[in-house]
Amino acid sequence: MSLRLDGITVRYGSLAAVSDVDLAVGDGEVVALLGPSGCGKSTLLRTVAGLEPPASGRVTWDGADLAGVPVHRRGFGLVFQDGQLFPHRDVAGNVAFGLRMHRVDREARRKRVDELLELVGLAGYQRRRVTELSGGEQQRVALARALAPRPRLVLLDEPLSALDRALREQLAVDLARLLREAGATALVVTHDHDEAFTLADRVAVMRAGRIVQVGEPAAVWRSPADVETARFLGCGKVLAADRASELFGVASRVGLRASALRVDPSGTLEATVVERVHRRDHVRLLVLVEGDEFEAVAPVAAPPEPGDRVRLTTDLDGVAIIG
Repeated sequence: MSLRLDGITVRYGSLAAVSDVDLAVGDGEVVALLGPSGCGKSTLLRTVAGLEPPASGRVTWDGADLAGVPVHRRGFGLVFQDGQLFPHRDVAGNVAFGLRMHRVDREARRKRVDELLELVGLAGYQRRRVTELSGGEQQRVALARALAPRPRLVLLDEPLSALDRALREQLAVDLARLLREAGATALVVTHDHDEAFTLADRVAVMRAGRIVQVGEPAAVWRSPADVETARFLGCGKVLAADRASELFGVASRVGLRASALRVDPSGTLEATVVERVHRRDHVRLLVLVEGDEFEAVAPVAAPPEPGDRVRLTTDLDGVAIIG
């Protein structure tokens, strides 16, 4: 079973929010739509759900055109940023909602609710009021509710963005596990590349209404399609091929993330420290190398000071080959 988008364009008046998008999601695959705010990724998700009609193009499931099929008949589960739980229902009542709509009998509903709450780490929460839960717990309930009717596709629109950073990182790991344990086919919208790379089997990078790159997370991280994508993925410095060859021996245009250079007494590059800023687990430096400014990292213990001469080594995980 698979989802296909062919030439999808969505317009709001004269504005094209999504332009000529092609994408496929295979059975059991998790695909992330990754891009900055306003790039059209949520609009595209809403079009798949049936909430936004495309101006042109087709959304198909196993080759069957979904045009004219209403939201509640597409067999898709939806999880939004704020969960959109029913405050007047307890946890079990929220999770069982879709099962009630499908007229599943009481005992089968109870078993399915218990099974899903166990899966999302909320066993024993059946009678809790959802208003008494933390933000992370509410999102787990929202996911359980979406999975309860065994949807053929789960659509998640920025499901973790309302949470604080530490909780978001942990819940992303948990969500990735839950989707795989459930065998779910999913399309996830996010603006956070850490989240996308944690959750997805493939990442589709969107910009200005178009998909500019699709690939496995590691491939997209190592080889962004263009300079704008590289910058979005954290490459604060872009070097032309000739300069990259001079400094790093790489005969290609490269993007450097903040972690690309690190202080190492045995390093081959010499630099002068211009500025330093302490972070949670490292020190971020601004250094001067042969007249060019670069970011570099140093350990928190005894970091160099502005004006110090240091040697640097290259961490290839922080280097992207562009295009």
